[in-house]
Amino acid sequence: MSVASAETTRPRKPPPSPGVIAGLILAAAFTVWAALEIDFTLAPLWRNFANGWEIISQFLNPNWPFVWRVWDAWVETIAIAVVATAVGVLAGLIFAFGASRLTNRSGAMYRVVKTATAVIRSLPDVAYVLIFVALVGTGSLAGILALIMFNIGIAAKLTAETIDAVDSGPLEAADAGGSGTFSRARWAVLPQIMPNYLSYCLYIFELNIRASVVIGIAGGGGIGSVINVQFSRFNYENVSAVMVAIFVIVLLIDQLSQYLRRRFV
Repeated sequence: MSVASAETTRPRKPPPSPGVIAGLILAAAFTVWAALEIDFTLAPLWRNFANGWEIISQFLNPNWPFVWRVWDAWVETIAIAVVATAVGVLAGLIFAFGASRLTNRSGAMYRVVKTATAVIRSLPDVAYVLIFVALVGTGSLAGILALIMFNIGIAAKLTAETIDAVDSGPLEAADAGGSGTFSRARWAVLPQIMPNYLSYCLYIFELNIRASVVIGIAGGGGIGSVINVQFSRFNYENVSAVMVAIFVIVLLIDQLSQYLRRRFV
């Protein structure tokens, strides 16, 4: 058969189904409605360009010495992330064992833990820091408590899904040997999920470095508090220097995390 005849016998590509077309039209209509609902417009970008350029010019001239003058705030930010990660991932591991049917044989307790982890995940880290600032006041303690709650939700969800996907062979062997719930989870499940769990711990630490800046602005201490103060004083050149430093630190931590994953996970 010639190439020309093969091309003529090739079936035509079917047209989009009515459901796909209707879905695209609905999505476009919903987007237009959302824009109209909030009076979305880009006009302020060029209407206030003169005033905005003065601020941008300050951002383009960072005050580098200021980064070293707030060294204590950097140390506090790292400390918040480390403590919150250590406590949050350990608590998340416990919640994960309770949120999986493979390690929690009590149906009632499983539903309670599953609901609790869903409720914990429903609030963002900023909401938690506002709650804890009201309870314990501004400072690093509020930031640590907020990140711990945030970490529990992430670690519990990711680890519980990993537990649900483990090999059933070791579990059957543990059941045949008469293992209890704790020993079954310790010897048949934990060794299987440990590589993924360590990867989750590193990932959560990366998130905490970024999140600690945001919660600091909301009153959780660290370098975020410095950014908030400098913004209120219109010292945009100081803010710019801190933002560049944050970018460098997060990038270095990300590279270190990737190295540790390759080395130990």
